[in-house]
Amino acid sequence: MSNIEASATLINQKIKFEGKTADHPPIIIDYIPPLGDAEGYMPLQLLLISLASCSGSTVVTLLRKMGKGISGLKVIARGERRDEHPLGFKAINLDFIVQSGDIIETDIQKAIQLSEQTFCPVWAMLKNNVAIKTTYSINV
Repeated sequence: MSNIEASATLINQKIKFEGKTADHPPIIIDYIPPLGDAEGYMPLQLLLISLASCSGSTVVTLLRKMGKGISGLKVIARGERRDEHPLGFKAINLDFIVQSGDIIETDIQKAIQLSEQTFCPVWAMLKNNVAIKTTYSINV
């Protein structure tokens, strides 16, 4: 799939959109009052979800290719916003929480590094514009 198409359609008189791609269920994008009614995701929240899921999926894939057993992974993405417009992120922290009985620190470090440098397209698009730091923990 070399091209991806998505749409955002205004659905009320404020700034509430319905986001849609392919045959997937729509999502609601909305802002906090007074611009919106806080009835959906804000665009920067969706960006953090995209980065967390992209980096998480590549880390899991890489660890499994290393022959490691992964019973769970949660990626928490925290963004620090700029003080002036555009109010995008100036820094993001990704915290990888891995459930595994057989990985060691060098395994997760290598997987995170490869995700950043080679495999996660969302990370690749962001890393030259936003400082992205990582932390991790391994739970048995």
